[in-house]
Amino acid sequence: MDPAALFTDLAHRPAQAAAALPTLDPDVLNAHPGGHPNSPAWLLWHAARQMDVQLAQLTGGTEVWADGWRDRLNLGPTGDGLGYGDSPEQAERVKSDDQEGLTGYLAAVCSAAARYAGTLREGQWEEIIDDSHDPPVTRATRLVSIVDDAAQHVGQVAYVAGMSSL
Repeated sequence: MDPAALFTDLAHRPAQAAAALPTLDPDVLNAHPGGHPNSPAWLLWHAARQMDVQLAQLTGGTEVWADGWRDRLNLGPTGDGLGYGDSPEQAERVKSDDQEGLTGYLAAVCSAAARYAGTLREGQWEEIIDDSHDPPVTRATRLVSIVDDAAQHVGQVAYVAGMSSL
């Protein structure tokens, strides 16, 4: 299997997992289990946002966020960020009753990542894109890491959804 085909399959996994979530009551979607600042709504938003921002940096293109998701989700200035380093107060500002919108945004970003993978040729996967780390980060490493981050956050939402009470 070539890297593009393998990554294309991987890229869709977070969206598939999010689509399998039960419909969450808005109180659960915006809950802060154990007093943690990251609600399920924040986790779904961040899963998509971090992928979107980093993918746009890789492609040199525009963020999927600009394709109507910013307006639909209406998260204000906090929504334009990506969640890394958010203070508890910033994270708690991400509130949404639109689970379908949050998962739709994630699906759109996952599709964009899969399309991008199809444009990459031999040698581009191993290209170093960030030498500020040790070891330096390759394009493949960055792509896998953004999908992995999204999948972990969707898993956290699934855990909260499966809890009998908050």
